[in-house]
Amino acid sequence: MNTTTTATVPPPAATAPDGPGTSGAAVFALARFEARGLLTRLPVLVAFAVYTGWTVWRTRTSFEGFPALQDADRATQSAPLLVGLAVLFSVNQAVLRSRRYDTERHFAVLVLPPWHCTVAHLLSLLPAVLLVAVCVGGQFGWEALKSGAVGNGSPGELLVGPLSVLLLGAFGVLLARLFTSAFAVPLLLVVLVFLAMFSTAPREGDATRWLMPVVVEYGSGTLPSELLGRPAAWHALYLAGFALSAALAAVLVSGEGSGPAGGRGVRGRFVGNRSVHAGLAGAVALTLLGAVMQTGGVPAQTEEARTRYSTVPQELQKCVERDGTSYCAFPEWTPRTGDWAEVVDRVRSLAGDAVRDRSLVVRQRVEARYGLSGDAAMPPLTDPDEVSVGTRWGGDRVPEFAVAVAGVLVTGKEAGAGAMCDGRLVTVMWLALAGRPDPLSDLSGIRLDDSTSGSAVVVSETEPLYMTAAHTELVRELLDLPREEAGAKVRANWAGLTSPKVTTDRTAELLGLDAPEEADECLE
Repeated sequence: MNTTTTATVPPPAATAPDGPGTSGAAVFALARFEARGLLTRLPVLVAFAVYTGWTVWRTRTSFEGFPALQDADRATQSAPLLVGLAVLFSVNQAVLRSRRYDTERHFAVLVLPPWHCTVAHLLSLLPAVLLVAVCVGGQFGWEALKSGAVGNGSPGELLVGPLSVLLLGAFGVLLARLFTSAFAVPLLLVVLVFLAMFSTAPREGDATRWLMPVVVEYGSGTLPSELLGRPAAWHALYLAGFALSAALAAVLVSGEGSGPAGGRGVRGRFVGNRSVHAGLAGAVALTLLGAVMQTGGVPAQTEEARTRYSTVPQELQKCVERDGTSYCAFPEWTPRTGDWAEVVDRVRSLAGDAVRDRSLVVRQRVEARYGLSGDAAMPPLTDPDEVSVGTRWGGDRVPEFAVAVAGVLVTGKEAGAGAMCDGRLVTVMWLALAGRPDPLSDLSGIRLDDSTSGSAVVVSETEPLYMTAAHTELVRELLDLPREEAGAKVRANWAGLTSPKVTTDRTAELLGLDAPEEADECLE
């Protein structure tokens, strides 16, 4: 009997589908894996901890609780650089991991070509960038929600922090594809820190400073948002184009097939490289466009506006009247007139009957002709009963303004108060400080040397005042008295205390105080 043997043919082996969808899913899966690894790397964790801790600690008391949002947006830019440097180092190490552990040769069996792995590493940067964006938004939102906030922020300025992290991360990937040495990134970090030390110095008119990720401009004043003259949008475009150029350059270098997994068809490599070349050319064009446009200097119309704000502020201000006093502010600062009125009312309530109902004009002023880096003092107002107030508020600015109000009530003109160095200064300082919660602390805060004894210069928005040691001695004695008792003496002897050229000894006599033992010599 013949037996027929039937051979069992095994079913065909299942093959993984190959196509754009499959490779794309693999890239995103690898990107998710690398993103988790990047966010849990010790340098990145430490950088984020320091960044968030510093931001929270600083923002609690920043701007004395009275931020101008056109300054608050720029305050979000420098701290993210710490995260960016940590991301640069960590992503570079992640890309070089296969070489460091000698597993590069095993990549020849992978379906993904090297440039796909590079794309995955670049995509892994996005969670860190988005997390920084959330922190920047939270910091700015915190400032904007403060009751004393005024002004307007710039989206371009707010983008600088996240874009700086993206740029540094893309450079980390590019360096890993160009240099396999583990010393490349540490050397780059040293160079970046060295450059940052010099790029942060204010150099008005130097176009090259805008080639750095963050451009810091130091100045003691706050300008209205339309006077900043900073090319924030162009700088954001420059950073975005630069980051995209670095990313596409990294992909292009990987696509040339330097790794063992580069066994792709010639046609596939050609199509990929052609697309990357086109994208890189477009990214470089965006970078150059942003670089050129951001270095064009301050626009002529901004220069003209700066001059108008500095010389004829009354033409640009809105005035409101409160209890006989007019408060004239630039449009962005109108909500702050209530804070000014509180100071004026407090000082006026301590003054003599002859001036208590005097109509004043509180005029906001700014010296904007020298830009954000300018630190020029404003000349005092020469019209009677006008008081200057600046664009900053909170902290020592409050007693400084109180001194200006008291000076005008005593002398009649702001210009006259600046030249005063006689017994009237004792009355001025008591009027300004007596109604404050901590007069001695305020006295220290408004003096240039932070002292409460001896002679010192009193800081002002216009011309500073000079207190002799005798003035300081009498002011402290007067502040030590109960406010009602001291106030009664001031009001009863108002005419003598405010008489021009009244001596310090005569002031002490009118107030019932001992003659000062300290020197009473004014600066010439």
